[in-house]
Amino acid sequence: MKEMRSTLQEASEDIFFGQEVIIWARWFVIAAASLVLLWTSTSIAEMTKAIIMLLPLIIINFYVHGRYLMEKPVNQALLIGLSVVDIVTVSLIILLWQADNGFASPYFIFYYPLILAFAFVLPPRISVVFTVLTLAAYVGVCLLDDSSFLYSSLEIERLIIRLITLASVGGLGMFYWRIQRQRRREALGGQGTSPPAG
Repeated sequence: MKEMRSTLQEASEDIFFGQEVIIWARWFVIAAASLVLLWTSTSIAEMTKAIIMLLPLIIINFYVHGRYLMEKPVNQALLIGLSVVDIVTVSLIILLWQADNGFASPYFIFYYPLILAFAFVLPPRISVVFTVLTLAAYVGVCLLDDSSFLYSSLEIERLIIRLITLASVGGLGMFYWRIQRQRRREALGGQGTSPPAG
């Protein structure tokens, strides 16, 4: 029973203390995307479109950050759901922003901090699913916009490299999560020194 309680405590501590990582990663994406999207806007209509695309991220982060500061953090299920909204928002930016859409869009880089922060906070079994879904979302957005890049071996190679680096970032975050879990267990007296399977 004590081991079960310890595992549950570890999971809730990961969520409580790890939320700050996701919050600041989201603020980073909001700031960087705001700067880039507003900088590249050529009309009031484009500026409005940029703000509307970023609005979900801003609202989500104000809510989550406010709850965190009140020491009432969101639960794991809501954290996962909000992270999915982050990925959907970045995917829409890649799909809809200006002439360089889909595969030609440089805004896929906004996936990196979101994947890394998620992998730092949540167990690897959940992070793997999130990373794979993010990769699928990116491929889907690229295909939805224009699938003609599939006829070029150079473009396919570039897509594969992007997918490998995105997956690697998720893998590194999961590896770090395991290291931190192991260190915490050793610091608490060595109880359950092997990392959990998930």
